[in-house]
Amino acid sequence: METIAPDVYLLDGFPKYAINVYLIGNIVVDAGARFQSTSILRQLAGRPLIAHILTHPHPDHQGASKAICERFNIPLWCGAEDAEAMNTGNWDTLFPHPTPLISAQNRMMAGPKYPVTRQLHEGDRIGDFMVIETPGHTPGHVAYWRERDRLLLLGDVLFNQHPLTTKVGLSEPLPFFTCDPARNRQSARKLAALQPSVICFGHGPPLYDSNAFQSFVANMPD
Repeated sequence: METIAPDVYLLDGFPKYAINVYLIGNIVVDAGARFQSTSILRQLAGRPLIAHILTHPHPDHQGASKAICERFNIPLWCGAEDAEAMNTGNWDTLFPHPTPLISAQNRMMAGPKYPVTRQLHEGDRIGDFMVIETPGHTPGHVAYWRERDRLLLLGDVLFNQHPLTTKVGLSEPLPFFTCDPARNRQSARKLAALQPSVICFGHGPPLYDSNAFQSFVANMPD
């Protein structure tokens, strides 16, 4: 695992930074794609975990969720507006215009549905982190904010690695994976107003340059 900050770790993945899974204290954040399950379980083995939380349940973020929760006997929590998709396994509701290609990708990456036992809302506390509602990429997307060191886990509000070219750099998520791009930009501006100093993404390496983050968000279209 890569240490990002005190009690914040990024699990090893392949390719590195392509699909990120984090450990914050004794809580697992996101769960990669289904094919990552074995690696994720191996890296978490022996740790006293107490919960598994999602930024959102796209198939490349919930793939190992059921495996994690069942192996470690821990509950699953996610944003309130995304809970039904996780409960039912109806991933198509999380995409603006489902196509055969997206459905095929979902079948390849998605793990089984799994019951959400706590629906997260703005201001909820999870250990040292606060839940921030950031809808747009999915209806119930959430980010996690630790004020003491201004560390932000923002899921897929923005990427720091292009999903097709793998080039590192800030970008908006691709529109055909994003329910409401304009609303997602509003969420990005909401997060930029926090002036985070460490930004952790669902895709791409952590960013320690707050000015670059602020500048990118300031220049996004309305």
